[in-house]
Parts: sequence; C-alpha cells; structure tokens
Amino acid sequence: MTELTKKRPEYRNINAFTDLTTYRLPPAGWVSILHRVSGALMFLLLPLIVWLFDTSVSSEISFEAFSAAFAGGIGFLPGWFFKLVVLALIWAYLHHLIAGVRHLYMDAFHAVSKEFGKTSALVTLVSSIGLTLILGAKLFGLY
Repeated sequence: MTELTKKRPEYRNINAFTDLTTYRLPPAGWVSILHRVSGALMFLLLPLIVWLFDTSVSSEISFEAFSAAFAGGIGFLPGWFFKLVVLALIWAYLHHLIAGVRHLYMDAFHAVSKEFGKTSALVTLVSSIGLTLILGAKLFGLY
C-alpha cells in the first residue's frame, strides 16, 4: 500500500549563504531589491545630506569648507572618499526615483505582465546606472 501513495514534496529551510547565491533573479527582482537598498541608503545617509545642504548654503565661508571637503578631505578621510559617498547617494536617488515612477506607472495603468516587468526593469537599471555615470563624471571633474 505504501508503494501506491504519492510521495509528498520535501520542504526545508534555506541557507542564505549557500542557497541564495544559486538563485537567478529576473531583472524585476533586482530592481525591487535595489529599490529597497537605495531607500535604506538615503535614510542612513540623511545626516550627511543635511550637513551637505547646510554647509553649501549657509555662507561663502561654509561653502569654501564644503568645497575643501571634496578637494582635500576632512581629517583622515580623503576627498575622493566623500565623492564616492556622494556618488552612492546620486545612484540611490536616481534609482529610487526611476523605480518609483516605474511602480506608479504599473499601478496607474495596470501594466502588469511578465514582458513589461522585464522590459521596464531593464530600462530602470540601465537608465539609473547611465545617469549615475554621467553625473559621476561631472563629480570627479572629467568634464
């Protein structure tokens, strides 16, 4: 009688360090994860953003200190480090904005299909990285 019964599927817990690396996420999955990462990055770096804004608009002297932080650094942190942190913020803002517009569009027009999800996710990834590279080139003085 046991031979006639259908074998039930076996479920097990996954190991995040070994099993997650073998999953192949679709582009929409990457956009979803990166949307959360960019939001968390903006939240965690909010004190830096407030300092950057305050220092840049308070006075001419504070603006010179602001510019010096990017040119020569502050304390033991070099200027290129500040530029990399700001570049990460630029990516976070751009990705979060573009992915947010993508989600709003899909919600407003009920554009939920596998093909549209893949296409719009690829457009989101390419445009956020492309715009970040353009603004990063400006930040590092390439043009």
